Amino acid sequence: MKVLHLDINHPLIIEQFNALGFTNDEDYTSTKEEVEAKIHEYDGIIIRSRFTLNADFLNKAVNLKFIGRLGAGLENIDVDQAKRNGVFLASAPEGNRNAVGEHTLGMLLSLFNKLNRADREVRNGIWDREGNRGLELEGKTVGIIGYGNMGKAFAKKLAGFVVEVICFDIAGGVGDAHARQVGIMELLQKTEVLSLHVPQTPETINMINSEFINKFQNPFWLLNSARGKCVVTQDLVAALKSGKILGAGLDVLEYEKKSFENMFSEELMPPAFQFLIRAENVLLTPHVAGWTVESKIKLAQTVVDKIKEEFS
Repeated sequence: MKVLHLDINHPLIIEQFNALGFTNDEDYTSTKEEVEAKIHEYDGIIIRSRFTLNADFLNKAVNLKFIGRLGAGLENIDVDQAKRNGVFLASAPEGNRNAVGEHTLGMLLSLFNKLNRADREVRNGIWDREGNRGLELEGKTVGIIGYGNMGKAFAKKLAGFVVEVICFDIAGGVGDAHARQVGIMELLQKTEVLSLHVPQTPETINMINSEFINKFQNPFWLLNSARGKCVVTQDLVAALKSGKILGAGLDVLEYEKKSFENMFSEELMPPAFQFLIRAENVLLTPHVAGWTVESKIKLAQTVVDKIKEEFS
């Protein structure tokens, strides 16, 4: 097996591929066109999100047997074309699900207790105890949309709190001891904290829009550690202004480039984002929910294990 590594990952992946007798080539700088010119030489590709592996690219990879994606989603790969070409796809949602669960819980607790604001004020000599009075999670109803690896990990973290956790998913029978699966009407009726854990698909792009937000019975807090394009930022801002959304913890943004490595496709900062960065009730992180020291190891090991099992 000859494998092309297109993103820098934990070195264990190359070490273990070497032990399997694979030949490993690393190319972290060539353009997509330059990679396309040589991809026919390779049996495997290891990638995070550097660029999209579309149908044209995959059809040039005439010897390709597998793609290892160091992450959860496969939106940067034409999955249907890969399957038609008989290419094995190994993603790694198991590798960073714990990290995402912990990060999402951390964002929620920080929002409820105004930790960022309080820290900033104290550093500036402001001692405002009443203004930083927090909320308790106990007694709240947390609704989770998307109850796969990430949604289940977040629900598991909530098990130590006295909360009701409900989940909505297009797949049936996914509820467990940590979350009760409900229909969309119950989710809309009861949710006080909404957390997104869905992949990016045509069905989930722009799913959190004004029409959907206004269907919720209660004002609610929004957490998004899934994909930025699931939320229409302008509609989120309108809901924050009206009070329908009480606050938001966003690890991902609509404006991210497909590579996730930079924020904007253009230099201009959209007005909706200008509002978010000034809002006291908004917490922003740069797509790092699943980006821990430990998850870097777990992601690599998960991909290696899946490929080893498929081809050993």
